[in-house]
Amino acid sequence: MRCDVAPPTRPAPGRARSPSKPARLVAGVDEAGRGPLAGPLAVAAVILNPRHKIEGLDDSKKLTEARREALYAQIVQRALAWHVVLVEVEEIDRINIFQATMAGMCRAVAGLKVAAHEAWIDGNQLPKALPCPGKAIVGGDALKPAISAASIIAKVTRDRLMRAMDVQHPGYGFASHKGYSTPEHLAALRQLGPCSLHRRSFAPVKLLFDQGSLF
Repeated sequence: MRCDVAPPTRPAPGRARSPSKPARLVAGVDEAGRGPLAGPLAVAAVILNPRHKIEGLDDSKKLTEARREALYAQIVQRALAWHVVLVEVEEIDRINIFQATMAGMCRAVAGLKVAAHEAWIDGNQLPKALPCPGKAIVGGDALKPAISAASIIAKVTRDRLMRAMDVQHPGYGFASHKGYSTPEHLAALRQLGPCSLHRRSFAPVKLLFDQGSLF
């Protein structure tokens, strides 16, 4: 799956570069899209190259869209390795968003073309099936550059996808709210009913399905 081009393509592992000398390689891991009512969850893992530093890395939510896009381009160009995966709506509904997040983090780390010695996870929960030792860091997306980079990769990937999905599912406003429960989105849900991108296990989508709404 591809992610180094604009949507509607799906993500894939990024390029890998070998460091000049042995080093302890740490992968930053973060996600985008746990809270929305619609769309997949994006999870990214990034191993930064200490010889090619990237200035301005931060929690993706604190950055403007233009700044995220600029940093995304630098990350995919300069990182030792990066990988981003999408956990689709069907899996989220089947195993719940927490388990989907844990699974996505494991897949993102496992997909790196350079094996990480350790994974730093944003948050207070550590996936049990990581392919390497891990550490959970609360607020890590603002504290650790590698996690910030993963946050940006995940956010940009998901936002691009949701803009593409707006064309396929017009009327919901996915390009603007990216699937989150804004007044605009809730009004569209009431008027149009859920579409195939909506998470059936999330209220108020679940309520509409329970009432017999069709998509």
